Amino acid sequence: MKRLLILTACFAAVFGKVTFEGHQVLRITAKNAAQIILLKELSGQEDFGLDFWMEPVHESLPVDVRVPFDRLQAVRAFLAFNNIQYRVMIEDVQDLVNEERRWMVKDRAVSTDDFNYNNYHDLESIYSFMDMLVDENKRFVSKIVIGQSYEGRPLNVLKFSTGANRLGIWIDTGIHAREWVTQASGIWFAKKIVKDYNNDRTLKAILEKYDIFLEIVVNPDGYKFTHTTNRMWRKTRKPNPGSSCVGVDANRNWDAGFGGPGSSNNPCYETYHGPSAHSEPEVKAIVDFVKTHGNLKAFVSIHSYSQMLLYPYGYKSTRAKDKAELDKVARKATTALRSLYNTQYTYGSIIKVIYQASGGTIDWTYDQGIKYSYTFELRDTGRYGFILPADQIIPTAEETWLALMAIMKYTKNHPY
Repeated sequence: MKRLLILTACFAAVFGKVTFEGHQVLRITAKNAAQIILLKELSGQEDFGLDFWMEPVHESLPVDVRVPFDRLQAVRAFLAFNNIQYRVMIEDVQDLVNEERRWMVKDRAVSTDDFNYNNYHDLESIYSFMDMLVDENKRFVSKIVIGQSYEGRPLNVLKFSTGANRLGIWIDTGIHAREWVTQASGIWFAKKIVKDYNNDRTLKAILEKYDIFLEIVVNPDGYKFTHTTNRMWRKTRKPNPGSSCVGVDANRNWDAGFGGPGSSNNPCYETYHGPSAHSEPEVKAIVDFVKTHGNLKAFVSIHSYSQMLLYPYGYKSTRAKDKAELDKVARKATTALRSLYNTQYTYGSIIKVIYQASGGTIDWTYDQGIKYSYTFELRDTGRYGFILPADQIIPTAEETWLALMAIMKYTKNHPY
Protein backbone atom coordinates (compact mmCIF):
# COMPACT_ATOMS: atom_id res chain seq x y z
CA MET A 1 0.00 0.00 0.00
CA LYS A 2 2.82 2.37 0.87
CA ARG A 3 4.44 2.02 -2.57
CA LEU A 4 1.11 2.55 -4.28
CA LEU A 5 0.40 5.65 -2.23
CA ILE A 6 3.80 7.06 -3.12
CA LEU A 7 3.14 6.40 -6.80
CA THR A 8 -0.31 7.95 -6.49
CA ALA A 9 1.13 11.07 -4.88
CA CYS A 10 3.75 11.40 -7.61
CA PHE A 11 1.13 10.88 -10.32
CA ALA A 12 -1.07 13.54 -8.81
CA ALA A 13 1.79 15.99 -8.54
CA VAL A 14 2.74 15.56 -12.20
CA PHE A 15 -0.56 14.91 -13.94
CA GLY A 16 -3.24 16.45 -11.70
CA LYS A 17 -6.29 14.68 -10.39
CA VAL A 18 -6.20 11.08 -9.27
CA THR A 19 -8.70 9.05 -11.26
CA PHE A 20 -10.65 5.94 -10.30
CA GLU A 21 -11.58 4.33 -13.63
CA GLY A 22 -12.63 0.75 -13.09
CA HIS A 23 -12.30 0.97 -9.31
CA GLN A 24 -15.10 -0.91 -7.60
CA VAL A 25 -16.46 -0.79 -4.07
CA LEU A 26 -17.14 -4.28 -2.81
CA ARG A 27 -19.36 -5.06 0.16
CA ILE A 28 -17.91 -8.10 1.87
CA THR A 29 -19.92 -10.15 4.33
CA ALA A 30 -17.88 -12.20 6.75
CA LYS A 31 -19.59 -15.25 8.25
CA ASN A 32 -17.33 -15.73 11.26
CA ALA A 33 -14.32 -14.47 13.18
CA ALA A 34 -11.94 -16.54 11.06
CA GLN A 35 -13.04 -14.67 7.94
CA ILE A 36 -12.60 -11.35 9.73
CA ILE A 37 -9.01 -12.35 10.46
CA LEU A 38 -8.49 -13.14 6.78
CA LEU A 39 -9.93 -9.76 5.79
CA LYS A 40 -7.62 -8.01 8.23
CA GLU A 41 -4.73 -9.83 6.59
CA LEU A 42 -5.99 -8.61 3.22
CA SER A 43 -6.13 -5.04 4.50
CA GLY A 44 -2.48 -5.35 5.47
CA GLN A 45 -1.39 -6.23 1.93
CA GLU A 46 0.46 -3.00 1.16
CA ASP A 47 0.85 -3.69 -2.55
CA PHE A 48 -2.89 -4.04 -3.09
CA GLY A 49 -3.66 -0.37 -2.49
CA LEU A 50 -7.04 -1.13 -0.99
CA ASP A 51 -9.13 1.66 0.55
CA PHE A 52 -11.33 0.25 3.31
CA TRP A 53 -14.39 2.46 3.69
CA MET A 54 -15.71 0.18 6.43
CA GLU A 55 -12.99 -1.75 8.24
CA PRO A 56 -13.09 -5.49 8.98
CA VAL A 57 -13.96 -5.58 12.66
CA HIS A 58 -16.54 -8.26 13.41
CA GLU A 59 -18.96 -10.35 11.42
CA SER A 60 -22.04 -8.35 12.42
CA LEU A 61 -20.93 -5.42 10.24
CA PRO A 62 -20.28 -5.37 6.50
CA VAL A 63 -16.86 -4.52 5.13
CA ASP A 64 -16.77 -1.97 2.30
CA VAL A 65 -13.57 -1.66 0.30
CA ARG A 66 -12.57 0.29 -2.79
CA VAL A 67 -10.48 -1.94 -5.03
CA PRO A 68 -8.33 -0.52 -7.86
CA PHE A 69 -9.07 -2.01 -11.26
CA ASP A 70 -5.73 -3.78 -11.55
CA ARG A 71 -6.32 -5.56 -8.21
CA LEU A 72 -9.89 -6.68 -8.74
CA GLN A 73 -9.00 -10.10 -10.08
CA ALA A 74 -6.62 -10.85 -7.23
CA VAL A 75 -9.07 -9.66 -4.55
CA ARG A 76 -11.94 -11.63 -6.03
CA ALA A 77 -9.76 -14.72 -6.20
CA PHE A 78 -8.79 -14.27 -2.56
CA LEU A 79 -12.43 -13.97 -1.50
CA ALA A 80 -13.53 -16.94 -3.59
CA PHE A 81 -10.71 -19.15 -2.32
CA ASN A 82 -11.69 -18.39 1.27
CA ASN A 83 -15.42 -18.72 0.58
CA ILE A 84 -16.07 -15.11 1.64
CA GLN A 85 -19.21 -13.59 0.16
CA TYR A 86 -19.28 -10.18 -1.47
CA ARG A 87 -21.26 -8.06 -3.87
CA VAL A 88 -20.47 -4.99 -5.93
CA MET A 89 -21.83 -1.81 -4.37
CA ILE A 90 -20.27 0.64 -6.84
CA GLU A 91 -19.49 -0.64 -10.32
CA ASP A 92 -17.15 2.19 -11.30
CA VAL A 93 -16.14 4.83 -8.78
CA GLN A 94 -15.05 7.27 -11.48
CA ASP A 95 -18.54 7.28 -12.98
CA LEU A 96 -19.93 8.62 -9.71
CA VAL A 97 -17.12 11.15 -9.38
CA ASN A 98 -17.75 12.35 -12.93
CA GLU A 99 -21.46 12.71 -12.23
CA GLU A 100 -20.71 14.65 -9.07
CA ARG A 101 -18.36 17.00 -10.91
CA ARG A 102 -20.83 17.48 -13.75
CA TRP A 103 -23.24 19.23 -11.43
CA MET A 104 -20.68 21.34 -9.63
CA VAL A 105 -20.26 24.93 -10.73
CA LYS A 106 -18.47 27.84 -9.13
CA ASP A 107 -21.15 29.50 -7.02
CA ARG A 108 -21.83 33.07 -8.04
CA ALA A 109 -24.39 33.81 -5.35
CA VAL A 110 -24.57 37.40 -4.20
CA SER A 111 -26.50 36.49 -1.06
CA THR A 112 -27.16 33.41 1.02
CA ASP A 113 -30.72 33.40 -0.37
CA ASP A 114 -29.24 32.80 -3.84
CA PHE A 115 -26.82 30.13 -2.68
CA ASN A 116 -27.36 26.64 -4.12
CA TYR A 117 -27.80 24.37 -1.09
CA ASN A 118 -28.57 21.38 -3.29
CA ASN A 119 -25.03 21.06 -4.59
CA TYR A 120 -21.48 20.52 -3.42
CA HIS A 121 -19.16 23.52 -3.25
CA ASP A 122 -15.44 24.12 -3.19
CA LEU A 123 -13.65 25.65 -0.23
CA GLU A 124 -13.64 29.19 -1.60
CA SER A 125 -17.41 29.09 -2.13
CA ILE A 126 -17.94 27.88 1.44
CA TYR A 127 -15.76 30.66 2.83
CA SER A 128 -17.68 33.16 0.68
CA PHE A 129 -20.99 31.81 1.98
CA MET A 130 -19.83 32.27 5.57
CA ASP A 131 -18.82 35.85 4.93
CA MET A 132 -22.14 36.62 3.24
CA LEU A 133 -24.08 35.11 6.13
CA VAL A 134 -22.18 37.26 8.62
CA ASP A 135 -22.64 40.41 6.52
CA GLU A 136 -26.38 39.78 6.29
CA ASN A 137 -26.84 39.08 10.01
CA LYS A 138 -24.23 41.16 11.82
CA ARG A 139 -26.18 41.45 15.07
CA PHE A 140 -26.65 37.72 15.32
CA VAL A 141 -23.84 35.96 13.43
CA SER A 142 -20.10 36.50 13.64
CA LYS A 143 -17.07 34.67 12.32
CA ILE A 144 -14.21 33.78 14.60
CA VAL A 145 -10.91 32.33 13.45
CA ILE A 146 -9.68 29.75 15.96
CA GLY A 147 -6.38 28.99 14.21
CA GLN A 148 -4.74 28.11 10.93
CA SER A 149 -4.44 24.83 9.08
CA TYR A 150 -1.03 23.40 8.26
CA GLU A 151 -1.15 25.06 4.82
CA GLY A 152 -2.14 28.39 6.34
CA ARG A 153 -5.88 28.43 5.75
CA PRO A 154 -8.12 30.06 8.38
CA LEU A 155 -10.08 27.75 10.64
CA ASN A 156 -13.35 29.64 10.54
CA VAL A 157 -16.16 29.14 13.03
CA LEU A 158 -19.58 30.74 12.79
CA LYS A 159 -20.93 32.00 16.10
CA PHE A 160 -24.68 32.44 16.50
CA SER A 161 -25.31 34.54 19.58
CA THR A 162 -28.02 36.75 21.07
CA GLY A 163 -26.06 38.04 24.06
CA ALA A 164 -22.96 37.91 26.19
CA ASN A 165 -21.86 35.25 28.67
CA ARG A 166 -23.81 32.40 27.17
CA LEU A 167 -23.23 28.69 27.57
CA GLY A 168 -22.12 26.98 24.36
CA ILE A 169 -23.07 24.24 21.91
CA TRP A 170 -20.48 23.14 19.35
CA ILE A 171 -21.18 21.51 15.96
CA ASP A 172 -18.50 20.59 13.44
CA THR A 173 -18.47 19.02 10.00
CA GLY A 174 -15.77 17.98 7.56
CA ILE A 175 -13.05 16.61 9.83
CA HIS A 176 -12.59 13.87 7.21
CA ALA A 177 -12.07 15.61 3.89
CA ARG A 178 -13.91 13.23 1.56
CA GLU A 179 -17.16 13.20 3.54
CA TRP A 180 -18.65 15.97 1.43
CA VAL A 181 -22.24 15.61 2.59
CA THR A 182 -21.13 16.78 6.04
CA GLN A 183 -19.71 20.12 4.87
CA ALA A 184 -22.76 20.60 2.63
CA SER A 185 -25.05 19.88 5.59
CA GLY A 186 -23.09 22.35 7.71
CA ILE A 187 -23.81 25.10 5.18
CA TRP A 188 -27.51 24.24 5.27
CA PHE A 189 -27.53 24.23 9.11
CA ALA A 190 -26.04 27.72 9.17
CA LYS A 191 -28.75 29.14 6.94
CA LYS A 192 -31.43 27.21 8.83
CA ILE A 193 -30.43 28.81 12.12
CA VAL A 194 -30.72 32.29 10.62
CA LYS A 195 -34.02 31.56 8.85
CA ASP A 196 -35.72 29.92 11.81
CA TYR A 197 -34.56 32.06 14.70
CA ASN A 198 -37.50 34.45 14.59
CA ASN A 199 -40.23 31.88 13.87
CA ASP A 200 -39.12 28.74 15.73
CA ARG A 201 -39.84 29.17 19.43
CA THR A 202 -37.70 26.17 20.40
CA LEU A 203 -34.65 27.44 18.53
CA LYS A 204 -35.21 30.94 19.91
CA ALA A 205 -35.32 29.55 23.44
CA ILE A 206 -32.08 27.66 22.85
CA LEU A 207 -30.34 30.76 21.54
CA GLU A 208 -31.54 32.86 24.44
CA LYS A 209 -29.48 30.61 26.70
CA TYR A 210 -26.75 29.19 24.46
CA ASP A 211 -24.38 30.33 21.73
CA ILE A 212 -24.08 27.89 18.83
CA PHE A 213 -20.62 27.46 17.32
CA LEU A 214 -20.44 25.85 13.87
CA GLU A 215 -17.18 24.89 12.16
CA ILE A 216 -18.19 23.84 8.66
CA VAL A 217 -14.73 22.80 7.39
CA VAL A 218 -12.54 21.41 10.15
CA ASN A 219 -9.98 20.10 7.66
CA PRO A 220 -9.71 22.76 4.91
CA ASP A 221 -6.40 21.51 3.48
CA GLY A 222 -7.78 18.02 3.02
CA TYR A 223 -11.05 19.33 1.63
CA LYS A 224 -9.23 21.52 -0.89
CA PHE A 225 -7.18 18.47 -1.91
CA THR A 226 -10.34 16.44 -2.57
CA HIS A 227 -11.38 19.07 -5.10
CA THR A 228 -8.05 19.61 -6.81
CA THR A 229 -6.29 16.25 -6.67
CA ASN A 230 -7.82 13.22 -4.93
CA ARG A 231 -11.56 12.98 -4.27
CA MET A 232 -11.00 10.08 -1.87
CA TRP A 233 -8.56 11.90 0.44
CA ARG A 234 -9.46 11.51 4.13
CA LYS A 235 -6.63 12.91 6.26
CA THR A 236 -4.99 16.26 6.91
CA ARG A 237 -2.16 17.43 4.64
CA LYS A 238 0.74 17.86 7.02
CA PRO A 239 3.88 15.97 5.92
CA ASN A 240 5.14 13.15 8.11
CA PRO A 241 8.90 13.31 8.78
CA GLY A 242 10.69 10.21 7.52
CA SER A 243 7.77 9.14 5.35
CA SER A 244 6.58 9.93 1.85
CA CYS A 245 3.00 9.56 3.03
CA VAL A 246 1.18 12.73 4.00
CA GLY A 247 -1.44 13.50 6.60
CA VAL A 248 -2.99 12.33 9.84
CA ASP A 249 -6.45 11.02 10.62
CA ALA A 250 -7.72 14.00 12.60
CA ASN A 251 -10.25 11.76 14.35
CA ARG A 252 -7.47 9.62 15.83
CA ASN A 253 -5.34 12.56 16.97
CA TRP A 254 -7.08 13.47 20.23
CA ASP A 255 -5.75 12.79 23.72
CA ALA A 256 -8.27 10.07 24.53
CA GLY A 257 -6.54 6.72 24.49
CA PHE A 258 -4.18 8.21 21.94
CA GLY A 259 -2.24 5.60 19.95
CA GLY A 260 -4.39 2.73 21.15
CA PRO A 261 -6.36 0.08 19.21
CA GLY A 262 -8.36 1.32 16.27
CA SER A 263 -5.65 3.70 15.15
CA SER A 264 -2.42 3.11 13.25
CA ASN A 265 1.19 4.12 13.78
CA ASN A 266 1.85 3.78 10.04
CA PRO A 267 1.82 7.22 8.32
CA CYS A 268 0.58 5.58 5.11
CA TYR A 269 -2.60 4.24 6.71
CA GLU A 270 -5.91 6.10 6.67
CA THR A 271 -6.18 5.84 10.46
CA TYR A 272 -2.68 7.12 11.21
CA HIS A 273 -2.90 8.84 14.60
CA GLY A 274 0.01 11.23 14.14
CA PRO A 275 3.24 11.61 16.11
CA SER A 276 1.52 12.86 19.26
CA ALA A 277 -1.87 13.86 20.60
CA HIS A 278 -3.10 17.19 19.18
CA SER A 279 -0.17 17.34 16.75
CA GLU A 280 -2.46 18.57 13.98
CA PRO A 281 -3.15 22.31 14.07
CA GLU A 282 -6.74 21.67 13.02
CA VAL A 283 -7.25 19.52 16.13
CA LYS A 284 -5.21 21.73 18.44
CA ALA A 285 -7.32 24.75 17.46
CA ILE A 286 -10.52 23.05 18.65
CA VAL A 287 -8.80 21.80 21.81
CA ASP A 288 -7.68 25.32 22.66
CA PHE A 289 -11.13 26.74 21.91
CA VAL A 290 -12.87 24.17 24.12
CA LYS A 291 -10.52 24.87 27.01
CA THR A 292 -10.67 28.63 26.58
CA HIS A 293 -14.45 28.72 26.36
CA GLY A 294 -14.77 26.48 29.38
CA ASN A 295 -18.54 26.21 29.30
CA LEU A 296 -19.58 24.11 26.33
CA LYS A 297 -22.45 21.81 27.27
CA ALA A 298 -22.86 19.86 24.03
CA PHE A 299 -20.39 18.87 21.34
CA VAL A 300 -21.51 17.26 18.08
CA SER A 301 -19.05 16.09 15.42
CA ILE A 302 -20.61 15.07 12.11
CA HIS A 303 -19.22 12.40 9.77
CA SER A 304 -20.47 10.11 7.01
CA TYR A 305 -21.44 7.39 6.23
CA SER A 306 -23.49 4.49 7.77
CA GLN A 307 -26.45 6.23 9.47
CA MET A 308 -25.45 6.10 13.11
CA LEU A 309 -25.57 8.35 16.16
CA LEU A 310 -22.76 7.49 18.53
CA TYR A 311 -21.61 8.52 21.99
CA PRO A 312 -18.56 7.67 24.15
CA TYR A 313 -16.61 5.59 24.49
CA GLY A 314 -14.67 4.44 21.49
CA TYR A 315 -11.23 3.96 22.96
CA LYS A 316 -12.26 1.75 25.87
CA SER A 317 -14.98 -0.68 26.80
CA THR A 318 -15.77 1.10 30.07
CA ARG A 319 -19.29 2.47 30.05
CA ALA A 320 -19.60 6.23 30.13
CA LYS A 321 -20.92 7.26 33.54
CA ASP A 322 -23.81 9.03 31.78
CA LYS A 323 -24.54 6.16 29.41
CA ALA A 324 -28.23 5.85 30.33
CA GLU A 325 -28.86 9.53 29.69
CA LEU A 326 -26.74 9.62 26.53
CA ASP A 327 -28.70 6.66 25.24
CA LYS A 328 -32.02 8.33 26.04
CA VAL A 329 -31.05 11.48 24.18
CA ALA A 330 -29.78 9.46 21.21
CA ARG A 331 -33.10 7.64 21.07
CA LYS A 332 -34.99 10.95 21.05
CA ALA A 333 -32.71 12.32 18.34
CA THR A 334 -32.91 9.32 16.03
CA THR A 335 -36.67 9.15 16.48
CA ALA A 336 -36.94 12.80 15.43
CA LEU A 337 -34.66 12.16 12.48
CA ARG A 338 -36.69 9.16 11.33
CA SER A 339 -39.94 11.13 11.47
CA LEU A 340 -39.18 13.05 8.27
CA TYR A 341 -38.09 10.48 5.67
CA ASN A 342 -38.12 7.27 7.73
CA THR A 343 -34.34 7.08 7.59
CA GLN A 344 -33.20 4.38 9.99
CA TYR A 345 -30.31 5.14 12.34
CA THR A 346 -28.49 2.87 14.78
CA TYR A 347 -27.36 4.45 18.04
CA GLY A 348 -25.13 3.54 20.96
CA SER A 349 -21.54 3.76 22.16
CA ILE A 350 -18.84 3.80 19.49
CA ILE A 351 -17.12 0.67 20.70
CA LYS A 352 -20.36 -1.32 20.81
CA VAL A 353 -21.97 -0.12 17.59
CA ILE A 354 -18.93 0.06 15.31
CA TYR A 355 -15.50 -0.77 16.69
CA GLN A 356 -12.78 0.29 19.06
CA ALA A 357 -11.32 3.59 17.88
CA SER A 358 -8.74 5.43 19.95
CA GLY A 359 -7.97 9.13 19.87
CA GLY A 360 -11.45 10.24 18.80
CA THR A 361 -13.00 13.68 19.13
CA ILE A 362 -16.01 13.04 21.32
CA ASP A 363 -14.19 10.74 23.74
CA TRP A 364 -11.86 13.66 24.45
CA THR A 365 -14.69 16.19 24.79
CA TYR A 366 -16.61 13.87 27.09
CA ASP A 367 -13.55 13.39 29.25
CA GLN A 368 -13.28 17.20 29.40
CA GLY A 369 -16.69 17.30 31.05
CA ILE A 370 -18.91 17.97 28.02
CA LYS A 371 -21.62 15.45 28.81
CA TYR A 372 -23.64 15.63 25.61
CA SER A 373 -20.89 14.56 23.21
CA TYR A 374 -22.10 12.86 20.05
CA THR A 375 -20.92 11.79 16.61
CA PHE A 376 -23.23 11.43 13.63
CA GLU A 377 -22.53 9.18 10.67
CA LEU A 378 -24.84 10.57 8.00
CA ARG A 379 -26.34 8.93 4.91
CA ASP A 380 -26.12 6.44 3.38
CA THR A 381 -25.55 2.80 4.35
CA GLY A 382 -23.16 2.07 1.51
CA ARG A 383 -24.93 2.32 -1.84
CA TYR A 384 -22.95 5.48 -2.60
CA GLY A 385 -20.78 5.79 0.51
CA PHE A 386 -18.62 8.90 0.39
CA ILE A 387 -19.96 9.90 -3.04
CA LEU A 388 -23.53 10.60 -2.00
CA PRO A 389 -25.45 12.21 -4.90
CA ALA A 390 -26.06 15.93 -4.50
CA ASP A 391 -29.82 15.48 -4.61
CA GLN A 392 -29.55 13.87 -1.17
CA ILE A 393 -27.85 16.84 0.47
CA ILE A 394 -30.98 18.72 1.51
CA PRO A 395 -32.94 15.64 2.68
CA THR A 396 -29.89 14.58 4.70
CA ALA A 397 -29.50 18.02 6.25
CA GLU A 398 -33.22 18.37 6.96
CA GLU A 399 -33.51 15.11 8.87
CA THR A 400 -30.22 15.61 10.68
CA TRP A 401 -31.36 19.06 11.79
CA LEU A 402 -34.32 17.47 13.58
CA ALA A 403 -31.89 15.25 15.50
CA LEU A 404 -29.64 18.20 16.30
CA MET A 405 -32.62 20.15 17.58
CA ALA A 406 -33.55 17.24 19.85
CA ILE A 407 -30.03 17.22 21.30
CA MET A 408 -29.89 20.99 21.68
CA LYS A 409 -33.36 21.18 23.26
CA TYR A 410 -32.46 18.49 25.76
CA THR A 411 -29.17 20.29 26.52
CA LYS A 412 -31.07 23.52 27.16
CA ASN A 413 -33.42 21.80 29.59
CA HIS A 414 -30.67 19.78 31.31
CA PRO A 415 -27.58 22.02 31.53
CA TYR A 416 -26.08 19.90 34.38
